[in-house]
Amino acid sequence: MSDQRPFIPVRFAVLTVSDTRSLAEDRSGQTLADRIAEAGHVLAARDIVTDDRQAIRDKVLGWSQDDGIDAIITTGGTGFTGRDVTPEALEPIFEKRMDGFSEVFHRISYNKIGTSTIQSRATGGVVNATFVFVLPGSPGACRDAWDGILKAQFDYRHMPCNFVEIMPRLDEHLRRTKS
Repeated sequence: MSDQRPFIPVRFAVLTVSDTRSLAEDRSGQTLADRIAEAGHVLAARDIVTDDRQAIRDKVLGWSQDDGIDAIITTGGTGFTGRDVTPEALEPIFEKRMDGFSEVFHRISYNKIGTSTIQSRATGGVVNATFVFVLPGSPGACRDAWDGILKAQFDYRHMPCNFVEIMPRLDEHLRRTKS
């Protein structure tokens, strides 16, 4: 942590993927919302969509085009049942995959739940110059991802590097293709 760098708040959107939950019952989304606020960031949007590929993709694409949102975290739909389709909905639209996110998430998860971590297909990437993280639908998994990875990576003071310092350059490839 660098004392010489200012804290820069990031604007997050949280999407819960579930056929059965409402916002009032959404403990995983609430866990993320609480941690985002506690860290000093902004919860710019929050919603729930059903386990439907197009609904998930449409919501994330819409948010990724919103200048008021810097990062999107989804929770739910990462398992192996027939309704779990969040990775299938989002990985095809990733401009860049973040394999390291999944690897570190599973390492942290393994320390907590052992081999049961293999039942999650947590992933991350970039869509329209917006970070997107796909988390399991349990409050524990959301805590692990936030506390163990995202909190530090979205703190500009975190050294030697962090997501905040590269955010202004995420769309370089888009600007080059428009020229």
